[in-house]
Amino acid sequence: MTTLFSPRGPSLRELCVQALSSVERGYDLLAPKFDHTPFRTPDSILDATAEALSGLGPFDAGLDVCCGTGAGMSVLASRCERITGVDFSAGMLAQARAAHPGATFVRADARALPFAEGFDLAVSFGALGHFLPAERPALFAGVWRALRPGGLFALAVGEPPPVLSVSHWATVGFDLAMRVRNAVWRPPFVMYYRASPLPAVVADLTAAGFTVSTVPGLVLARRSAHSDRP
Repeated sequence: MTTLFSPRGPSLRELCVQALSSVERGYDLLAPKFDHTPFRTPDSILDATAEALSGLGPFDAGLDVCCGTGAGMSVLASRCERITGVDFSAGMLAQARAAHPGATFVRADARALPFAEGFDLAVSFGALGHFLPAERPALFAGVWRALRPGGLFALAVGEPPPVLSVSHWATVGFDLAMRVRNAVWRPPFVMYYRASPLPAVVADLTAAGFTVSTVPGLVLARRSAHSDRP
């Protein structure tokens, strides 16, 4: 087997090298072929998010948190005048810049976002699995600071698959394999599908100062129109 997922996707060897690297280095290596893997956020999720945001604007400036290769930037482009992507993988940012030459990109750790009240809308797709539960408060606090008063954070959160489904047991097996890998190999590669259940995410967003609502597959977190947190 020379490739997985598609003829233009990564080989098994390339995936193994990536999995034994740090998160940053792994994504630098995978970036040129990332969009040809199942890990890219499906267009159906991006389209549903854009539709859910259609009546909630207007939005001037938009931020894609952990933008990767820029797939989610299309959602911002359809709703915002100016768009910015932030990621800590230089390789992923290079792909995103090529896909969206008119956007602004910043290399930074999402746990320490370097923005203050600069955006009306923030989005994030497929990134929560890269943050341990103890790291979510810093992530959400940074998004809160990045938004202007009244700004909105739209976070895609997939519905958990049925317990008896193949998908459920695939995610269980993947998370178990990652925990074993991280117990015996350094540097760690943090990616867990089951570490961010919806109730915990909503609780952490609320604690960060957001007013939270949900629609299927999407969490909508609104920063208060007042500048101070509760």
